[in-house]
Amino acid sequence: MPPYDGREMADTILVVEDDPNIGSLVRTYLARDGYEVVWCRSGEQALAELPRHPVRLVVLDIGLPGIDGFEVLRRLGRRLPVIVLTARDEVADRVAGLELGADDYVPKPFSPRELTARIRAVLRRADGPSAPELLTLGPLSIDRAAREARVAGREVELTQREFDLLEYLVRNAGRVVGRDELLDEVWGFLSPGQTRTVEVHVAQLRKKLGHPELIRTLRGIGYKAIA
Repeated sequence: MPPYDGREMADTILVVEDDPNIGSLVRTYLARDGYEVVWCRSGEQALAELPRHPVRLVVLDIGLPGIDGFEVLRRLGRRLPVIVLTARDEVADRVAGLELGADDYVPKPFSPRELTARIRAVLRRADGPSAPELLTLGPLSIDRAAREARVAGREVELTQREFDLLEYLVRNAGRVVGRDELLDEVWGFLSPGQTRTVEVHVAQLRKKLGHPELIRTLRGIGYKAIA
């Protein structure tokens, strides 16, 4: 039996995966982490089972028999957090999934440990205290609902990850945020060897915003958003 982790009821995860080996692996790891798992092998079965369970999050393969994962995403209509799990790693597929409402994207082959970490991160964001829909920091404004960022009224084109990173920093403005925290909260996994990824994304944000002073670097510690 998994150790008690403080939750009164285990969160239910709907896994939609037609490959028996992958589905069994994901179910085993999620059950080990204390989740209730409903495993479906097709999109039709998943949509039929969904109303019968208190599902908190969906782990969804794209290449399914019958209706594919993109169609399942369309029918879900952003009702639940979704992590797309698929062998397709083309940029167009990732963008399509995210635009249809996916919260994260994990390409195969994958680490079950990373997948469970990403699930925890997505659920934390879903359960976290609600922040205002409009965030401001000096000349910067962020519309969380529309996922738009503007500087002095000028829209700034950001990738999904850049927007999530900027939103998290601004939401925690005035507080020093460590690189490991950003990896955990924005990327959904904690890996000390990946801190260079954070540095690259912060550099890109500063360049696109045109106001590098909005994100201050504290060497060896992390970053702080300031007006």
